[in-house]
Amino acid sequence: MTTPVSPTQPALIAYDDAPLTRFHIRIAVAGTGGQFSDGFILGIIGIVIASAGDTLGLTPLWTGALGAATLTGLFVGAIAVGPVADRIGRRSIFGWDMLFFAVLSLLQFFVQTPGQLLILRLLLGLVLGADYVVSKSLVTEHSPRKFRGRLMSLLAVAWAAGYVFAYLIGFLLTGHGDNAWRYMLAISALPALLVFGFRLGVPESPLWLARHQRNAEAADVVRRHLGPGVLPPTAPPPSRDRGFTALFGPVYRRRTAVGALFYVCQVIPFFALGTFSSQVMESLGVTSKMGAGALYNVFLLIGAVVGLVLIDHISRRRFLVGTFFIGAVLLTALILFAGAGASAIVVIGVFAAFAFLMSAAVNLEFVYPPELFPTDLRASGVGIATAASRLGSAASTFLLPVVEAGHGINTALVGCVVILLAGGVVCWVWAPETSTESLLDTDTDTDTAATSGQRPSG
Repeated sequence: MTTPVSPTQPALIAYDDAPLTRFHIRIAVAGTGGQFSDGFILGIIGIVIASAGDTLGLTPLWTGALGAATLTGLFVGAIAVGPVADRIGRRSIFGWDMLFFAVLSLLQFFVQTPGQLLILRLLLGLVLGADYVVSKSLVTEHSPRKFRGRLMSLLAVAWAAGYVFAYLIGFLLTGHGDNAWRYMLAISALPALLVFGFRLGVPESPLWLARHQRNAEAADVVRRHLGPGVLPPTAPPPSRDRGFTALFGPVYRRRTAVGALFYVCQVIPFFALGTFSSQVMESLGVTSKMGAGALYNVFLLIGAVVGLVLIDHISRRRFLVGTFFIGAVLLTALILFAGAGASAIVVIGVFAAFAFLMSAAVNLEFVYPPELFPTDLRASGVGIATAASRLGSAASTFLLPVVEAGHGINTALVGCVVILLAGGVVCWVWAPETSTESLLDTDTDTDTAATSGQRPSG
């Protein structure tokens, strides 16, 4: 959309339709820090527990607590910080949380008891939960509509890279002394410090500023970083002071449900099979567990990159529904091939294809939830979706080995197939198409819907 200024002046470009600039790329790169760190610390903890068990005297209870600590902290951080970020803005939290993360990461090197490590892992999770909601909201609100999917997908690639990097670091350091696990934990401070430098000077979201009637500040941010040819955003104030509970009211509850349910249905099979990829392959008759695990991680990273390329060329609904149903088909094929005694190459190939598909679909976890909600509720909505996903991932990593031990790997895989099918049905019935929506229109339309009792369009 363009607005003519005068017959002699070029048309002004709407904020949503601004051309891609280095400023947008810088914002997206700055937003990757928390995602890389989350992928790394979730990927490294299993290796650390195996390496530090004797030094710290880990019992099964401590092992389970340490494995769940970061996910628990992330759940609390996402829920608590979302409403705060909607009220005070994104910039202040976004600007400093990676520095806190780096300090906490370094402190892990010096722990002497499992209790000390547990506290630090909980705090790291809290910081990451906060970063999830502010980074997704801020990058979304700074991104032009045409490039929003690809810029947000950089965060998904960063998460996959952090997870794969953890696998690599664990492989390289395992067996190199009694303190190798300490270096595994502390090394996550380095990328956090690097990204902290990128975040210095990042401005507040013009959409958030406009939504809070700070139009002069919004115009100044746009003029300084996008130039005088781009119109600053404008938005009416909310019809009333909407809080966290508005997300569960008649206007937004369907979008809130879709954001949480699709996220949960993706992460349960993704985390369960990814965390225990070696054990799953062994149960399916593949003898090279480490090789299968390495291949799984490689295809996770490749899938994330391919998803980044495709995200703005496929409708959000088609991507959501298609990847759920295709994932269910691939997992079913894995069960049938393994049961029929297919060769290890075939079994590993199908498993890698599943990893590739799900990793490509994970891009939607970063792109879709922020697009579902208006600016004054965006961080809160993303917080609910993120918190729900962490409950799902914690449950899946706890239940898969229990189900496998009691009922066999096929039962666990069938459960994952059912969850994928449920996610596909939910998205087919409820998921709106958001790729063509303007974030400005979303603000306006949802206010109108709130006063008329109708749900938002799309």
